[in-house]
Amino acid sequence: MTERRERAQRLEEMARGRILIFDGAMGTMIQRLGLTEADFRGDLLAEHNRDLKGNNDLLSLTRPDAIRNIHAEFLAAGADIVTTNSFNATAMSQADYGTENLVRDMNIAAARLASEAARAAATPAWPRFAAGAIGPTSKTASISPDVADPGYRAVTFDDLRDAYLQAATGLVEGGVDLLIMETVFDTLNAKAAIFALEELFDELGFRLPLILSGTITDLSGRTLTGQTTEAFWNSVRHAAPFAIGLNCSLGAENMRPYVAELSRVADTRVSAYPNAGLPNEFGEYDETPAQTAAFLSEWAETGLVNLVGGCCGTTPEHIRAIAEAVAGTRPREIPAASPHLRLSGLEPLEIRA
Repeated sequence: MTERRERAQRLEEMARGRILIFDGAMGTMIQRLGLTEADFRGDLLAEHNRDLKGNNDLLSLTRPDAIRNIHAEFLAAGADIVTTNSFNATAMSQADYGTENLVRDMNIAAARLASEAARAAATPAWPRFAAGAIGPTSKTASISPDVADPGYRAVTFDDLRDAYLQAATGLVEGGVDLLIMETVFDTLNAKAAIFALEELFDELGFRLPLILSGTITDLSGRTLTGQTTEAFWNSVRHAAPFAIGLNCSLGAENMRPYVAELSRVADTRVSAYPNAGLPNEFGEYDETPAQTAAFLSEWAETGLVNLVGGCCGTTPEHIRAIAEAVAGTRPREIPAASPHLRLSGLEPLEIRA
């Protein structure tokens, strides 16, 4: 417990002094390896009755060497924080592959790999950190998957709470320094995650830093379930996150207005890790490291961000360029919040006395 608190304090100190750097896209790096069905199965699942290729979270168990090397590449490129290979390591997402029974093991293994890599790359002057990545699951609590039955839900709040608690418990057991709930497209899902994490922190007797990162689905500036950026912040502000941010979906050029909106309203740090542009007709990303870095450099110089990195399509080359581009730039100053009543539905509501 003492070590975790000390590392959390060191993270706070670093964030006050400079812009921190996330890693890039785990999925992109895995695709580069050209792994086969046998790699995903390993000895552990050699006789499994479903195809497993594409279930990247399994690789923490069946090809830990590959995941460890990816973390090492991002750390060598200048990342302060590497995120665990656990984006889909929840019972709901793993149900697609019939591997729900391995969720706890996946999260523990993913956390250990990231934590070991971070510590191996660290020096006394430059500590590195492992963030436990929790994805949004493959279900949504706010929208019916059946257009003929708008009231139907494929998942309940309690189902989500249980899934998030299981995943987060494994990540903490594996040794992560902080947790990141990322690519939030449904704020009700995020609220279930926050509820689960509060239970976990109460049980542990200490809190880990928490980052909440939403995703804007398109140029409407809203999440998949219809919230604006400010409304999303109002909905999750009670969690007192280490940082609030945006990732995925859009490239940096299109994400900027929404990062700026968060920067205006959030009385905590702002994180942003966009895709390497928008995907082309083949689903690939063409934005070069220099292009991505130029966008994020402007965000930094304008005082919009405290943590930056890359999402889909970004590689160690992107992270190196980003780290070099923002080096020496002061992090965004966190504004003091005015004491007003702030509510949210799809839109924010602020009531002033």
